[in-house]
Amino acid sequence: MKLQLVKPSTGLEWVKLGVRTFWRQPIALAALFFLCMAGMSLVSMVPIVGTVLALALLPTTSLVMMVGAAETWGNRTPTPALIWRILRGGRERLHALAVLGICYALGFGLLMFLSSLVDGGGFARVYLGLAPLSPELAQDASFQAAMWTATVLYLPLSFLFWHAPALVHWHGTPALKAMFFSIVACSRNIGAFFMYGLGWMVMFLVVGAALALTTGLLSLVVGHIAMALMVAAALALAAMLFTSTVFTFRDCFAAPEAPQDEQKPG
Repeated sequence: MKLQLVKPSTGLEWVKLGVRTFWRQPIALAALFFLCMAGMSLVSMVPIVGTVLALALLPTTSLVMMVGAAETWGNRTPTPALIWRILRGGRERLHALAVLGICYALGFGLLMFLSSLVDGGGFARVYLGLAPLSPELAQDASFQAAMWTATVLYLPLSFLFWHAPALVHWHGTPALKAMFFSIVACSRNIGAFFMYGLGWMVMFLVVGAALALTTGLLSLVVGHIAMALMVAAALALAAMLFTSTVFTFRDCFAAPEAPQDEQKPG
């Protein structure tokens, strides 16, 4: 396995590839993403440990979308069956994915704890859906400070797990080593990831503005159609974002000489 350095402009290419790949199989990839999100939502309903279990599933969800994008880029149709293929990929890889999930849940819990030290837990409760967001709370200085604290801390956490599931799946890398390689790759290619994040931010803002105008006009006539359009657009954008992650992995790491699985990133 060899780390590769890419130009900052590559980040925008990752955004384009994510959008282009999604529109090759929009229904299949949106359905796959919805299935993953629905599974996490159902798991989160388990009393006491539900939220932790849902967080632990996020690295595997990211991997499912990466494999789905690789399937699409290879002119194959991604189906829910690929989830089963991932889960039966071998005891070592399954164990590594479980370790990644546990580490991610612990890391996110630590992040929320540190943000709660800033405002007494107000932001954490709102973020986890345990309390509503009121206008007064949103304008509170300590709440905003906690929000920015969580945002800043989430960057290194996301770097730790950005490539890790793919390294486990395609390179057979142990979990902790995969996390180390992931944060190193993201840090060494920080320019590309900055442009990648900027590209998606612009994409969300432009689509959001266009959607707000469209739904505003539609709501004057048919309110439920406007709401359905908003939900569908949000789902599609999120699926495109997850779809694009496989291209960040493909360009940051050289392909393994002896692939660990028959499916390879495009």
